[in-house]
Amino acid sequence: MRTNLFYIVLSVYFLTIGSSLLLAQELPKPNKSFKSKNQASKAETASIKQANEQPPIVKKIDTLKVDSIKKFKSALEGKVKYRAKKYAKFDQKKKLITLYDGGELNYLDYELKAGIIVFDYQKNEVYAGRLKDSAGNYTQLPVFKQGSNVIEPDSIRFNYKTKKAIIWNSRTSQQEMNIKTEVVKKENDSVYFMKGARITTAKDLDDPEYYFLARRAKLVPGKKVVVGLTNLYIADVPTPIALPFAFFPITVKSHSGIIPPSFGQNNDRGYALQNGGYYFALSEKYDLAVLGDYYTNGSYAMRFESSYANKYKYSGNVNIRFENLISSERGYPDYAKSKIYNIQWSHSKDTKSNPNSRFSASVNLGSSKYFQQSINQINIGSTLNNTLSSSVSYSKTFNTVPQVNMSLTATHSQNTQTKKINMTLPTLQASVDRVFPFAPKDGIKKGFIKNINLQYNLRGENQIETTDEFFFKKEMFSTARTGFQHTIPLSTNFKIFKYFSSTSSVNYNEVWTLQTIKKSSDYVTNQVVSTRVNGFDSFRTYNFSNSIGTTIYGTFNFKETGKIQSIRHVMRPSISYSYAPSFSKYYEQYETASGYDSYTRFEGSLSTPGNGIAHALGFNLSNTFEAKIRDSDSTATAPKKIMLLNNLNLNSNYDIENERWSNIGISGGTLLFNQKMNVNFGSILSPYALRDTNDNIIANPFRMVSANLTMGYTITSATKEDKTKKNVQGAKNGGRSDDLFGSNNEINNPNQNDDLVSKEDEEDTFSGFYNADIPWDINLAYSITYSNALNERKISSNSLMVSANTDLTPKWKIGVSTGYDFTNKGVTFTQIRLNRDLMSWNMSFNWSPFGQNAYWGFFIGIKAGVLSDIKWDKQTQRDRTLR
Repeated sequence: MRTNLFYIVLSVYFLTIGSSLLLAQELPKPNKSFKSKNQASKAETASIKQANEQPPIVKKIDTLKVDSIKKFKSALEGKVKYRAKKYAKFDQKKKLITLYDGGELNYLDYELKAGIIVFDYQKNEVYAGRLKDSAGNYTQLPVFKQGSNVIEPDSIRFNYKTKKAIIWNSRTSQQEMNIKTEVVKKENDSVYFMKGARITTAKDLDDPEYYFLARRAKLVPGKKVVVGLTNLYIADVPTPIALPFAFFPITVKSHSGIIPPSFGQNNDRGYALQNGGYYFALSEKYDLAVLGDYYTNGSYAMRFESSYANKYKYSGNVNIRFENLISSERGYPDYAKSKIYNIQWSHSKDTKSNPNSRFSASVNLGSSKYFQQSINQINIGSTLNNTLSSSVSYSKTFNTVPQVNMSLTATHSQNTQTKKINMTLPTLQASVDRVFPFAPKDGIKKGFIKNINLQYNLRGENQIETTDEFFFKKEMFSTARTGFQHTIPLSTNFKIFKYFSSTSSVNYNEVWTLQTIKKSSDYVTNQVVSTRVNGFDSFRTYNFSNSIGTTIYGTFNFKETGKIQSIRHVMRPSISYSYAPSFSKYYEQYETASGYDSYTRFEGSLSTPGNGIAHALGFNLSNTFEAKIRDSDSTATAPKKIMLLNNLNLNSNYDIENERWSNIGISGGTLLFNQKMNVNFGSILSPYALRDTNDNIIANPFRMVSANLTMGYTITSATKEDKTKKNVQGAKNGGRSDDLFGSNNEINNPNQNDDLVSKEDEEDTFSGFYNADIPWDINLAYSITYSNALNERKISSNSLMVSANTDLTPKWKIGVSTGYDFTNKGVTFTQIRLNRDLMSWNMSFNWSPFGQNAYWGFFIGIKAGVLSDIKWDKQTQRDRTLR
């Protein structure tokens, strides 16, 4: 039932006034204002007559159109809409409207729903309350909404004129914060005074697992909550944790503020304050967090973390970390000092912003020993990283005919063991799309002539080789080598005897360089001296190549009643021929103590010319095996296809000029156990016998020079499929994206903890006394390498890594990462992780029991970001010896 209360009130008003108002409207009395208006009209008429010298035109005024009675002003400022399930009662005498059972009332920006609503339009008040059902339980509690603010009380009394209200047992949510109050007094739309307020982030506001009880409080919606004497209750039990006053910020937008530090202790560096700093909310598109650690022995660390994003254009983050580490005390024999740093930058561009232009960045560079020596907990899982790599690239496509592609890339590769760094600053690449000069504009390109095509490629590099010691110093750029390489391939492809595909090509290569070398011998030290020569120089080469290949299919059929119905074998053999003449004119000789040696001054350039004729045949054979098996699903109409061997490759070369075979390479890989186990293997065989210095055979032909085998096996329970969380920070640090080498998470940062329950999984699905559905996952990685280059016949590396995670209960999670090195006979880095979901709280415990990374850490705190500073954490730092 809906009606318009505004028109009802107007009707009642006119009926009460009676016919006197109608008579007054029909017979208005003359008044002074009317007379003065008539006189003004006559004066205006006289002036017109005088100006135009024409007879005056007298206009009669209808006095009935002039209303001297003031218009009625409604007591309501807008339309009122209401309805109720049982009845809507209108009391004209008391000026009340009563809505009973499922009442709804909408007025201006106010929305009210309740079991009973009384609208008093004489006093400008609204009262709403709940109903009691037949069982004596209260139902249909009021829900009061004004704008974005929602209050769910037991009852409410509201004056829509003064905007004031009294609310009993109200419930409201402000961002992540939920508030339940005994009595609330609403002064206006922006100020609420509360008595007996329970402030929590728990979902169940009537029975929260914890809350802060504030005797008196002031709420400014969307901004803050200021409270008086407040103490913490856990499971309705008061704790001694209390504050005389407190301030709870409530905001939709991010704001700058202090990040409280946590307390720590290290045997070498003393006591510490960690992860403290300041957060700068610079803009909606970017921010900055400045964090630091300080130890009582003088060690300190600084971190600058910034994230940025421009919707539909780009996004990224920058992390700059610096640590000044001091071990022990000055004067002691184990005193050591070190400065380490790390820079990480990740940037991605939205392809929709400009499909012809792309820019991306993935930077991870710094001190080689940063992850091994860093005292920050987030780097624990990256201590085994051996390589740091970076790439920043920009590419653009020019939609011309033919199409032109251009890219500019800066790369960086750093070995953390040898401390060697290789960089290209930058690499310029440009290419012109293939041109078919003899092909028709329309139609199929068929045959040797029509498929002839050429292309142009340009590559320019500024190569730098340096070490940690000279990284980004003057010495680093003094050894840079700059060059350009031009390549023009001319090729074609065609069919031979219908089943064979043949390719022929001629390649022209020209290299420009700005640095060359000159070698000589130092007879005093008996060493070769290389002198750098600056200046432009170039060389040109060319080569020919041909290849022919085909595809052979073989099928082995079995009985249809058997499990395996057929096996399919696909072979792709190919033979290639290549020829390059000798470019010995680019080679020079220098005298040594034993004679003369030859070299080319273009050593270290983008490519080097060949000193002899390159004349070779190449052989390659690739194989795949797949099978058709009877599907276990009886409703399936076709057999199931499975891959037995993804690839099995054999390759070798024969040097026609020197009449010698190269080593034979064998490699392969497959997926087993429903594609959960990944197996890859490789081997190199030597076709010749191995002889010692006396020309005695010590190893027979076709010996295995080297071999390797890697296996990875991941198994998960049915309930944990596709829910395995990635080690994002570990991948950024240059390591693995899983937790096989440990997790890279700060234990005192719940927002970074991978073990936290996601929002989709927060709901407890446990039902019954016992739940046999326990999620778990196991990740295994095995690697073994065999070396026999000099007939040593040894296992050079042999290790097994294991990581396992399981949910002991819907709230308890445990994870373990460990491994064993069979070659060195020792346990690798081991980490034990425990996590307890305490609903609104989270508790974590990480422990590495032994090794140079031994540590433990405990954390308990509130999950919600608005109260994330309410926490307690205790951890020991890894004790390191700086080397």
